[in-house]
Amino acid sequence: MPELPEVETTCRGIAPHIEGQMIKQVVIRQPKLRWPVPETLNQILTGLTIESVSRRAKYLLFSTASGTVLLHLGMSGSLRIMSTDQAVGKHDHIDFIFNDGTVLRFNDPRRFGAVLWTSEPAAEHPLLKNLGPEPLLADFNGELLYSLSRNRKTAVKSFIMNSHIVVGVGNIYANEALFMAAIQPTRPAGKVSLARYRKLAECIRVVLQQAIGQGGTTLRDFVNEAGKPGYFQQQLKVYGRTGLPCVSCNQPLTEIRIANRSTVFCGNCQR
Repeated sequence: MPELPEVETTCRGIAPHIEGQMIKQVVIRQPKLRWPVPETLNQILTGLTIESVSRRAKYLLFSTASGTVLLHLGMSGSLRIMSTDQAVGKHDHIDFIFNDGTVLRFNDPRRFGAVLWTSEPAAEHPLLKNLGPEPLLADFNGELLYSLSRNRKTAVKSFIMNSHIVVGVGNIYANEALFMAAIQPTRPAGKVSLARYRKLAECIRVVLQQAIGQGGTTLRDFVNEAGKPGYFQQQLKVYGRTGLPCVSCNQPLTEIRIANRSTVFCGNCQR
C-alpha cells in the first residue's frame, strides 16, 4: 500500500504538470472504486483550474475555486502524467485531461482507491477532519506523543500507526522508526518516557524524509508519477529482513505480528 512518502512523492511529481492548468474533460471508465466516483464529476470539473496540489495524510488534494478533489491511491493505485495519444490500459480508470494536452491518469488494479469531490473546506471533510497532525510539521513532536500516550496499554507500534495520533506512519516506517529509536515495538505506549518519545518523533521524521528523498519504497505495486519505482527499500534496516543479522549488533532479527501486521525488530537493540 502506498504510504505517506509514496503519496508525497506523487504529489511533488504531478504538481508542476497540473497546477495552473484548466481541466478540459474528466473521463471516468470505472466509477466503482472504494466509494463511487461522483457521477457529475466531469460536469463539475470541466472549465475549472487546478490552483494547488497538496497532501493531507495519504490523500491528495486538487484545489479549485469551486472545491477540492480528494484522491486516495488505495492499495495499488498510481497517478501518471501522460499525453492524449498514449494507449489506455486495463486498470486505467480515470483521466483528468487538461487544456494543454496533459493527461493525469489514475490506475488502480485493486480498485481500493478513491476519487471524491467536496465543495466545502477540505479540512472539514469527514475523511480528514479527525486526523492527527502531519509528522513532518512542527506541531508533531515528542511532547504530543507523550501526552496522548499516558495510561495507554496498546503497543507503541500500534499507537504511532493510529491516524488520530499522527498521520502517515504506516507499517514499513513504523518498523524502521522504532528500530532507529531503539524502542521495542511491543512496549505499552503508556510506558514510554518523554525522552524516548522525543527521540521517536525525530526518528519518524527522519525515516519519512529519507524515504521521500529516495522516491518512496517499492513493495509490490508502487510507482511514482512517471511510472518509476521508489528505492528506499534498499535502505530498510528491519522491515523485510526477518532472520537476517541486525545492522547494529549482528543478532538475527525477529518477526512477530502486532495488530495483524508484520513487525520486525532486534531483540537486543530495541528495549
